[in-house]
Amino acid sequence: MSEFMGKNGFQWFVGVVEDRQDPQTLGRLRVRCLGYHTEDLVKLPTSDLPWAHVMNPITSATVSGLGQTPLGAVEGTWVVGFFQDGSDAQQPIIIGTLPGVPSELPNIDSNKGFQDAVNGVYPKYKETDVNRLAVNSKTSSPQGTTEDNPHSSLTIRKADRTKSIGRADFNEVQAFMSDLDNQTLSGDDGTAFSEPETPYNATYPHNHVYESESGHIREIDDTPGAERIHERHASGTGYEIHPDGSKVTRVKKDNYDLVTGDDFAHIKGNSSTTVDGGVRVFVNADASTEDSHYTIEVGNNANVNIQVNKGNVNVVTNEGDINMKSGRNINIEATQGIRLQSQTVDISVSGQWTETTKDKTEVTTTHYMEAKSQTIIGNSEVDIDGARIDLN
Repeated sequence: MSEFMGKNGFQWFVGVVEDRQDPQTLGRLRVRCLGYHTEDLVKLPTSDLPWAHVMNPITSATVSGLGQTPLGAVEGTWVVGFFQDGSDAQQPIIIGTLPGVPSELPNIDSNKGFQDAVNGVYPKYKETDVNRLAVNSKTSSPQGTTEDNPHSSLTIRKADRTKSIGRADFNEVQAFMSDLDNQTLSGDDGTAFSEPETPYNATYPHNHVYESESGHIREIDDTPGAERIHERHASGTGYEIHPDGSKVTRVKKDNYDLVTGDDFAHIKGNSSTTVDGGVRVFVNADASTEDSHYTIEVGNNANVNIQVNKGNVNVVTNEGDINMKSGRNINIEATQGIRLQSQTVDISVSGQWTETTKDKTEVTTTHYMEAKSQTIIGNSEVDIDGARIDLN
């Protein structure tokens, strides 16, 4: 090579990307350069343009897959670079891209270069190439401020906001059998909550935006008073961190959290979860230890409230006991019956045993029964080995 950069001057160029399908997958681009190449695609087809290497920043290693992948420019992107072989102009290197305001959109039937003549996709608009989320063009009027040219993702996010999500509702309960007090368990009306509105209020030039071809978006917004971080998948799944530090996460499909080690969460405020479907919790799934318990502790001056609007409450243990211990009373009220089935029943009462019935009480036994003291109000029948005693 007789001519090279540094020997006979610096040969630079401005051009338009026309092809990025590099057969060697090096991130190279075919560029039609102003002053060096004709715009006539018949005389100089895109396939005859030399491949141009893309210069990556020093913060990217660009070796063995390390650093940032040297991809990003699309057909129709304006670039600036230099020829490392000087005036031979066959070894272009791209050092950057150039935004502008397109005067016309691509026309694949024109047989002209300096455009996306293959796909006819870019540019999409006759407006600044800077992302709309960064520009945030607004118009002020007596009626308020309006966005002249909002980004489609922002419009969708505002329209897709979920409102009036119901929370758990607990009805008031009377502690009817308490001999210590006649207190009432207060209810919770389950006031609904809504997804917070996006605090997007970017002003140029503070919002740093990256958008991919399919519509994935990343924003780091440094607008004074409206600082945000926003990351969004094209499907709508994403998160946004608000200026006050609040975070809103939206998952448009399924969500999986897989933790190989332990998982710790600390919530200093309240936690509300609304599930439209069912909830299942499986503890000690692999049965690898004997102390992987499911433990719930509630601090002082708080209750555990379980309410089923229509259905059953089922507690089942296949092997093991069900233990209940109350520091005060155990109160049970059933609108219909209370049924107990067991092989044996052992009851130890250190104080008074009182039974009250409005109709009659029936006790049937085929074994010995001893009653040292019993007060019966109303009609009662006791059947012991076929002998019936009527107490009136």
